[in-house]
Amino acid sequence: MVADHRVSLTSVQALDGNRMTRCLIALVLTSASGLLVQRPAAVKATAQLSAANAASHAQRAPRHEAYRWKSVQIVGAGFVDGVIFHPTTRDLRYARTDMGGAYRWNASADRWQPILDWVSFKDRNLMGVESIAVDPSDANRVYLACGTYTNRATPNGAILRSNDRGRTFERTDVPFKFGGNEDGRGNGERLVVDPADGRILYPGTRHDGLWRSQDRGATWSHVDSFPDVTEAVAPMPAPVAGESPEQRWRRMPVRGDGIVFVKFAPAKALHITRSATQTIYAGVSLMNRENLFVSKDEGATWQAIPGEPTQLRPTRAALSSDGFLYVTYGTAPGPSRMTNGAVWKLDTQAGTWSEITPEHAVAGSREFGYAAVSVDAEHPRTLIVSTFAHPGGEDIFRSTDGGATWKSIFGGGSASGVYDYSRAPYVEPTPIHWLFDIEIDPTNQNHAVFTTGYGGWETFDLTAVDRAEPTHWRALARGIEESVPLELLSPSRGAHLVSAIGDYGGFVHWDLDRPAVAGSSAPPRMGNTTGVAGASLKPEIMVRVGISAAHKPGENIGYSLDGGHTWQPTAASPQLASRAGTIAVSADGSAWIWTPERAAAYLTRDRGVTWSAVQGLAAGMRLIADPVKPQIFYAFSLAKLTLYRSDDGGATFTALPMTLDSAPQVRSGSGRGDNRGGQDRIYVAPGRVGDLWLPLYDGLYHIASPLSADAGDKNIGFARLPGIDEIYAFGFGKGAPGHPYPAIYLAGTVNGQSGVFRSIDEARTWTRINDDQHQWGMILQISGDPRIFGRVYVGAHGRGIQYGDPVSQTAARP
Repeated sequence: MVADHRVSLTSVQALDGNRMTRCLIALVLTSASGLLVQRPAAVKATAQLSAANAASHAQRAPRHEAYRWKSVQIVGAGFVDGVIFHPTTRDLRYARTDMGGAYRWNASADRWQPILDWVSFKDRNLMGVESIAVDPSDANRVYLACGTYTNRATPNGAILRSNDRGRTFERTDVPFKFGGNEDGRGNGERLVVDPADGRILYPGTRHDGLWRSQDRGATWSHVDSFPDVTEAVAPMPAPVAGESPEQRWRRMPVRGDGIVFVKFAPAKALHITRSATQTIYAGVSLMNRENLFVSKDEGATWQAIPGEPTQLRPTRAALSSDGFLYVTYGTAPGPSRMTNGAVWKLDTQAGTWSEITPEHAVAGSREFGYAAVSVDAEHPRTLIVSTFAHPGGEDIFRSTDGGATWKSIFGGGSASGVYDYSRAPYVEPTPIHWLFDIEIDPTNQNHAVFTTGYGGWETFDLTAVDRAEPTHWRALARGIEESVPLELLSPSRGAHLVSAIGDYGGFVHWDLDRPAVAGSSAPPRMGNTTGVAGASLKPEIMVRVGISAAHKPGENIGYSLDGGHTWQPTAASPQLASRAGTIAVSADGSAWIWTPERAAAYLTRDRGVTWSAVQGLAAGMRLIADPVKPQIFYAFSLAKLTLYRSDDGGATFTALPMTLDSAPQVRSGSGRGDNRGGQDRIYVAPGRVGDLWLPLYDGLYHIASPLSADAGDKNIGFARLPGIDEIYAFGFGKGAPGHPYPAIYLAGTVNGQSGVFRSIDEARTWTRINDDQHQWGMILQISGDPRIFGRVYVGAHGRGIQYGDPVSQTAARP
């Protein structure tokens, strides 16, 4: 039995501490390794803080300043993999995401409200929400099954429970893992509350069977009587030289994802009079063997359902009030590739099965599966089902006669569904996909939702399809911000924020409180944008690099000469396969250096018409430009503890000897935070020549004196700033009034306290500017605004971009 931690998450007691591409993260986590690099012991550091100053510095605990935090509006930009309605309370629903926490719908504000922003870096595993359960008999109670990955490197999961609709939580750690960002994350719901007895809950797990709680989730015990549903693990394919991550992903073996749903039989249909529901159904993602089970004695014993179809894997199910169990199937859990699928229904009273598939796949030509199903609570013979990987575009089918006949909602013709893109303009070029949850609002038969990889859609005229009229859909994710910011640029004039994000390109925001009207930056249209940089002296020049949304070679870099109003691709790339990586732009915008992923750096001085290989650097190195001198660039190797500089506009680089004062052993590779974060990189202070900073994962270092042009073979010393224990993100912003030096921002741990911090005195003292209710799991990027003191942009993994202003500054903000 698992005991309750009894930790209350009040406003001052939040738990403290810290798409194709996403499907590969678990593999990366399990295979990462590190290299121990030790600084030369015989070299004495040339830069030292006095002992008195260091002691004084270390004793200054961070102060705190209240900030007002808001989300930069993108809307969605990540997989909302489940929407959970309360069965009787109008406008009460929750949304879960694969790695960006969970939300509650705020009807009065017409937007979603985040309920897991209190999650710290230490507890970032909780941001992947595998399942959500509401208590049908108590609208105030909600339960979350939290855990992002099931690999050995990831901690066990936790079940969070709330009796105030997610405003506060109690937590029980469980001895198994959840896979909120793994294959099959759109299946469900795995976690359920007994509608007849709210004390009883069941979570189905991926690898550890079925569990049960009889005290509202405080303690848990394994259901030993549930059948062994262990699936043999297929071997991973051997790497193929030269293949892309996407190609490797397509070769991954298909594996089920354990128990994918648990359903309690409706009391009305089965005339239940006991205190707990007697009949319970469970579906398991297995193929060619028994995969649907039933208990008729409150979960004490379980049997396979006679006559069940076993040739496909169950994905979702719905139980109608008149006693029919509807199940969707595919050859894979999804979003891994499906080649076949079906829809079946079980008459639970007669025990008979019927196939009711709306449209059949055709092997070799029209291969697809079925992702989800929902039944109208008011009209039990009315249901909708969604496809996955449907040729020509996804579809939803609707039936009003229990699946005997179907009508297509998006299948073309005058009655095809109509989209309103105004709430999220960037999604217009992207077809609907990943419809792994579709729901008919149990309190409104005209209101339905479906999820997508960028959020989802909802309609308020669903029954129009019954009249052969079009349904109308709007983006449902307003308030949900699930992007993964990979780089942030705040220019000195023009738009206040230019972003590079995962999956959906990046954006230019002139108004932080509204989605970018132009959508994501294009052309070229990118999926992952891995880098964006601007010319410090000519900020209207910007360059971005990433991966073409269509995976077209030669369309992985674009630039703007008008501050992001318009974009265009370069005429050429260094190599046809060049993509992703990092970009640096000289201070005057005349030279760009692109380091594509797993490749050497290349220089262009004609806006990408021609490229030449940069000399003196190893492959894969990140470069930055000096903000004042156009001919100077810098690079840094953590593995070699070596600084590199170019004085000829990036054509050649020279290695410079360097030392880190008071540095511990430096470990390169795993264990140093997320490699997409802002740590372990070199930075240069805005407006200053050679004023270099090294925010390493385990300490902050500042160059002893600005790097001069005649440094030669002189040893370059970096002083360690006391009090900084860990760093995940680092950046600069406008200096405070009366302080000529730029403000410094970091996310990490200062004097033992985790948070987001600001320094206005060159890192001598720090002020914490977030609070325990605004931690956002894992922070990857941070940047101040060069025009507004105190304004800061925070890029959180799966929680989009937050921006904050000091509460004390009440002047109007642009």
